[in-house]
Amino acid sequence: MKRVRITLDPQGSYAPPIYDRLAGGASYLERALIVNWNVATPPTAFLFRLEGEYRRFEGVLAESETVTEYEVLPITDRECYCFVEGEVSRAARSLFESFTRGGLMTVPPIECNADGTNTFTVIGTAADVQAAVEGVPDAVGVTVERVGGKRVAADSVVGRLPARQREAVETALELGYYDVPRDATSEDVARELGCATATAAEHLQKAESTVMGSLLEQ
Repeated sequence: MKRVRITLDPQGSYAPPIYDRLAGGASYLERALIVNWNVATPPTAFLFRLEGEYRRFEGVLAESETVTEYEVLPITDRECYCFVEGEVSRAARSLFESFTRGGLMTVPPIECNADGTNTFTVIGTAADVQAAVEGVPDAVGVTVERVGGKRVAADSVVGRLPARQREAVETALELGYYDVPRDATSEDVARELGCATATAAEHLQKAESTVMGSLLEQ
């Protein structure tokens, strides 16, 4: 049995318009995960977890000609689950099916990255994994990020932080922001990140809230 972390870079008909918004095409979304899906028979259905100004994404769904039904399920004012049912191209459907053939399983969530790629974990026999990777169409870039590892998926609180928040915390640690006494300020963190001080402070506050909430199971 193999466990492999893969990144795909779908283009053209392999990347539906809604996917483009999830993977970097909507600046108001801070993070987008595909947590479940059903592409066995039309219409296809997806369950997303979104962070950011998700109500703006709801407007995109309402105007989409390929979406037949959707529902937004709020968690907080900046986090929600979003169920979407609709039509996708045969090409996009075949790409999903490539990683569920034989005994192969895709482990949720699929992370939609800001550069248009998506990253996920698959487990299965070596032969099934190899066949799936080799069967990815030329129009879709594929990168094997990691083979093996102790966990099937990132389940720690750090793994749940969006990339920019995680980068902010790592930078703050390196600079001594969390040292006692403190050796760096939010201005120093912002300078390293190349963003406004208020933005750096917001990243740190959100990350700290997530970490503390997880520790207290809230």
